[in-house]
Amino acid sequence: MNKIINWLNESLYINKLSLACKMCAKGSKMVVLVTGMCNSNCYYCPLSFKKGNKDLIFADEWQLRDGNDIKKLFKEAELIDAEGAGITGGDPLVVWKRTKKYIEILKERFGRVFHIHLYTSSTTSINHILELIKCGLDEIRFHPSPYLWNKMEKSNLNKIIQRVTMSNAEVAIEIPSIPNMQNQILSMISWADKKGIDYINLNELEFSERNCKELINRNYQVKNEISAGVKGSQETAEEILEKVKEDLKIGVHYCSVSFKDGIQLKNRIKRRAENIAK
Repeated sequence: MNKIINWLNESLYINKLSLACKMCAKGSKMVVLVTGMCNSNCYYCPLSFKKGNKDLIFADEWQLRDGNDIKKLFKEAELIDAEGAGITGGDPLVVWKRTKKYIEILKERFGRVFHIHLYTSSTTSINHILELIKCGLDEIRFHPSPYLWNKMEKSNLNKIIQRVTMSNAEVAIEIPSIPNMQNQILSMISWADKKGIDYINLNELEFSERNCKELINRNYQVKNEISAGVKGSQETAEEILEKVKEDLKIGVHYCSVSFKDGIQLKNRIKRRAENIAK
């Protein structure tokens, strides 16, 4: 039996954590929003109105002028003593050549040990994914749409992931913990464990300025007055961890809203402030 580890700020995990998650907790992962563009239309996407479906680039909270504003990208990494970067969006594969460029220059500047992970909802870009891995991508996190969660074996993503698991990159699935979708999530975790996927990340479903109408239309509520987390999302993740702790090899991590705000963001800002004060 695997023990459920109570980690930081209501975050939980079993088996193992990815290096990316450990770095996030230290505040040493630079968040690179390489574009706000995305071909998916997830009703729960928390990206802001400013960034959503806009081809903008940010290094943490710092907006870059364009894809060639490399000086600012390096400066932000240096200010937080970054040990790695998380490339996100939107979907980075929408601008895969830009993403490839960023992976290459970050590895060249900070060395091969600079850990880079990437999030994508793409189900078609296997050649682009393999090219990014060849350039140094260390971990890729796939975000399948909810309608696929209980039929992953029949999805196009199944073939893509089989190819990627044979590469040098670690592979993860990252999805929101949606109340009343326990069975679908459990089905996907079982599938992922059999496929040799390294990690499952369950994010607490959260309200944002851009998704609040969609969440309210689906009768979701905030869990309390001081959190943007959706009522029932944490309990769903806890129930899932209890059910899968018996005999899984895969690492399963529940990432709470309070972890992102109270640990990841706080520690990153602290690192930045300490360097500016020097």
